Order: sequence, then structure tokens, then C-alpha cells
Amino acid sequence: MVDVLLGLQWGDEGKGKIADYLTPKYDVVARFQGGPNAGHSLEFNGMKHVLNTIPSGIFHDGCVNIIGNGVVIDPVLFMAEIDRTAAAGANVMENLRISYKAHVIMPTHKILDAASEWSKGDKKIGSTLRGIGPTYREKIGRGGLRIGELFAPDFEKNYHEKKTRSLQLVEQFGFTDFDLPAMEKEFFEAVERLRQYKFVNSEYLVNEHITNGSNILAEGAQGSMLDIDFGSYPFVTSSNTTVGGVSTGLGIAPKHINKVKGIFKAYCTRVGSGPFPSELHDDMGEHIRKVGNEFGATTGRPRRTGWLDLVALKYAIMLSGVDELCMMKADCLSGIDEVMVGTSYKGDIIETDQVPFDLNVDNFKSVYESHPGWHEDITQCKTHDSLPATFQNYISDIERQINTPISIISVGPGRDQTIVNTK
Repeated sequence: MVDVLLGLQWGDEGKGKIADYLTPKYDVVARFQGGPNAGHSLEFNGMKHVLNTIPSGIFHDGCVNIIGNGVVIDPVLFMAEIDRTAAAGANVMENLRISYKAHVIMPTHKILDAASEWSKGDKKIGSTLRGIGPTYREKIGRGGLRIGELFAPDFEKNYHEKKTRSLQLVEQFGFTDFDLPAMEKEFFEAVERLRQYKFVNSEYLVNEHITNGSNILAEGAQGSMLDIDFGSYPFVTSSNTTVGGVSTGLGIAPKHINKVKGIFKAYCTRVGSGPFPSELHDDMGEHIRKVGNEFGATTGRPRRTGWLDLVALKYAIMLSGVDELCMMKADCLSGIDEVMVGTSYKGDIIETDQVPFDLNVDNFKSVYESHPGWHEDITQCKTHDSLPATFQNYISDIERQINTPISIISVGPGRDQTIVNTK
């Protein structure tokens, strides 16, 4: 049985907490796309930890954590993450498995990323500059470096051939602000350490677990509105963040997928450039950013904030066939007199309740409906019935409009601040 956990907005929905909350129920947790541009925050032993590439089940003894073929790995950042995670008490060496077919982020990929953003001037797409896009581009162009090649006798020869091709592209940008020898020194030192971990043909391993009846959680990164095909292109990530990425990034046939669980925040955030119809540019937007501590787990960048966008949420639910929802950071809306929800988009020419082909062209902004707010502190609420009546009505109305149940409500960062909605 394979359940899927997806972000349904522009990333940063709180997947780390919910994955950490759910993982005791699963024998296997597997990442299927993305790389160190993701940042899953969770708590372990009373401390906050940020996972970028390692699956969120790593802190649970006996849980097998698989990094699938759809993931891209930066050896330098990955080894630093392993060191942090092991120091926090996780048995990384025993519980982590890495796909031979995952692709490697090379130093020149990060240089290319920086060069590409630099060349765009004020039209930047908001890259994290971690080399994700160039790595996926070389993967699609059949010129990438895979993890399994780190063990080949001619690894360094292949590396330098691929490096030369990348540097030719860098020269075309005229970008010179990098120190490749220093980056390569770190890279090769990290590769040497990385070789001691457990590598597998992950598609066989995950299907063996399926055959044996294991409970598996496929853990997504980023969010549905950043999907390379269905997101707000070109302001997207370089992989499929919707449910289709599970099949291509882990080798799991669609028939094995059981439940799709979608995560969304009670409001919206976005990092970097790109259309954001419900964005707030006023004191309310700043209030939400402050109360929600909306700064990137990976980059530290302030996140753009806005009201909940039901047009985008319904779109994401449709794309992945989401069965149930988890609402995050509901407590951050406490104390607001009037809570707004976007129900359609209005542009210069049309109004629509569907996500348009290009949100930029017609200057689309959200059209809102108003809900009465609640002033009670809900961070200590343990059941649905203990929540304020106005908040219960807010939840019920959202469920009605999106036609999908909200099964989990998060009212704080702790594991115990999680309400299972059984009304």
C-alpha cells in the first residue's frame, strides 16, 4: 500500500510536520523528486530540524528511508545534512537507502544556476541557486551524472567531460563570479564520504516492499503550483510535484497508490518571483508573515503572503486526485476580525474560477468572500469540537467548496498540536 503526501500550494505548506506525524504508521518513507531546494521542518527531541533531501521518516527507528531516482543530490550539502541529522540522534547509516539512478548536482550546475539568474536581471524566476534546474536539464538532455557512476572506474574522466560542457555554457553568459577549484575540492571530498552509504536499485526495493505488504509513504517536495507542467510556468521548479511524479520518481505503478493526502496552509505563501493572485501587500500580509514565521527553511528568504486561494487549491486537488486534506497553521489566523478566501480570479478582461494558461498576461487578482474571524487561542485545542464555532464554520465552508474532507488540522508546530478531524 502506497500513500502519497503532497503540497498543494507553492511549497512551504508544512509537509515536514505532517510527514513526521504520519511516519510512525509507515514502514517506508520515500522521496520521489526535488533536491536540496526543499526544506522540511520537523521537531525531534524538542528541537527543530530541517531536512532537505533525506526523507522525513529518518528519526523513526525501523523506518526505511528511500531517496528515489527522481531526486537530485548535491554531495556537499547532502553530507552536511547527514552529519546534522546523525548528530541529532538519527541512525542514518542504517535507515537510509539511496537510488543508483538519482542524479548528481555538480559544482558547474550551481555555477550555471547563478549565471542564468544573473543574466535575467530584474526578470529572475527566483531560483534557490542550488543547481536544481541545470541538473534536471542535463538529465533530460541525457548528459547528466548519476549516483551509480560515482563507483565507476572512469568516474573522474566522465565528470571532467561533463564539467567542460557546462563551463562552455557558463562562458556564454559571461559570468565569472565563482571559484571552481574550491567548489571541486569540497565536491570530491563529499563524494568520497558519500560512497560509504547504502545504494540500491530503488525501484526494485520499493516494489519489493509493496509485494511484502509494507506501508509506504511517498513524500513530495515543493508544491503543486510549482509543478514543471501544471504550475505557474516558467516560475516553477524542474520536476513533477503532483502525483504523477510518484510513478516516475520511484518506479511505482499507479495501481499501487492508495490514498493521496494533500497539505495546504490556511493562507498562502510564495517564495521568489511569479504570479500570486491572492498576495497581500499591506499590514495584513506583514502580520501573517510575522505570526507564521514565513521565512524559507532553506534560503531564509521572506515569503510573500496572501489569503487562501481556493481556485489554486481546487486545481491541485483535481490534478492529483487528492482524497483528504491537512490544513496547516490554522492558529496563525486567530485574532483576525475578517478572514478572506479567494474564490475566483478577475483579470483585465475576464473573471474565471479556473487557473488560466498564463496568470501573468491578464493581471489576475483574487475575488474574495468574507468569513468572520475568531479571537480565541486555538493552540491548545485537541478536538474538532473544542475549536471556536466560527472556525468550525470556516472549515465546513471550505470543505463544501472544494468537495474534499479536511482530516487533519494543525494548530501549532508541535506533534501534539495536531487535531484529527473526526466530526
